[in-house]
Amino acid sequence: MNQPRDPHEASSNGAIEENVETIKAWDQALLHERSTAEQFSDWITSVAASGLAMLGHVVWFGGWIAINTGLVPLVPPFDPFPFPLLTMVVSLEAIFLALFVLASQNRLAKQSDKRANLDLQIDLLAEREMTAVLQLLRDIAAHLNVETVTAEELNELARKTDVKALAREVDG
Repeated sequence: MNQPRDPHEASSNGAIEENVETIKAWDQALLHERSTAEQFSDWITSVAASGLAMLGHVVWFGGWIAINTGLVPLVPPFDPFPFPLLTMVVSLEAIFLALFVLASQNRLAKQSDKRANLDLQIDLLAEREMTAVLQLLRDIAAHLNVETVTAEELNELARKTDVKALAREVDG
């Protein structure tokens, strides 16, 4: 493995790895915090969405229809066309599957809300830090009598962001 030549690159790679590990640990913690019902719901949802489950349904429906239309001579039809028993069973399956999918989606939505809240907190913290850095940079530039951007532009950037006003603007 090539070692980075720039020491800043090495620390950046270490920070990236640390962030990735932190996210993995957080995701694992969220998975372990699920209730038994949530775990079961997630399992049902993943199994139902698998190719094997789809193939199983094709075989089940095909066999059911073949038997009940008299195409299988050794098995007497038990649910003649229009297959009312099959319709009821499939409807019940669809209702329960929809409930499991909704439960999984609700859990994922809550998890997404937590991540969005964390993102917002980090963004607000980064904005405060950048404002302080810009104010410091403005003071250094003034002290050294260096003007890379206009004082007006730098002052605009260095002003504290009114988060509440931004939120109202986004909502409006």
